[in-house]
Amino acid sequence: MEKKKTKLTLQDIRESEKEMLTPADVSHVLRCDSYTITLQARADPKKLGFPVIVMGSRVRIPKAGFLRFCELAGLHR
Repeated sequence: MEKKKTKLTLQDIRESEKEMLTPADVSHVLRCDSYTITLQARADPKKLGFPVIVMGSRVRIPKAGFLRFCELAGLHR
């Protein structure tokens, strides 16, 4: 059986126990494709506006930094 991907809201992210997020976790909040976040993180992470950690092909996003970005950007979904 195929696992259905759940679109996380900003509230879901706030309530999550995860300290590190993936591009798929934040893509719905940012209204963009997770692969686009991955590509930007590899090319020029400063342009994303929130901290990212790139380890080879993997991209991780510190939850605290992402939530701070969302507050400053006025995202309240």
